[in-house]
Amino acid sequence: MVDQETPASALQLYTAEQAAELLQVSPSWLRRKATARAIACTFVGKHLRFSTDDLKSIITAGAAGTASQQRRR
Repeated sequence: MVDQETPASALQLYTAEQAAELLQVSPSWLRRKATARAIACTFVGKHLRFSTDDLKSIITAGAAGTASQQRRR
């Protein structure tokens, strides 16, 4: 059940195409990473979706970089 005080924007789920456009990456890259569980994502049944929190997590992880990227600096 959804709390009456929860803003509608918190319930927004994006398709891979919509999320890819927001992140400015290709949908295939996003699907490949999500399928490998390398990025945050949400599955609704068999359908891949991305919540606002998932997108924030992807952005934060990208800003932090991977350990191998940090070693190269």
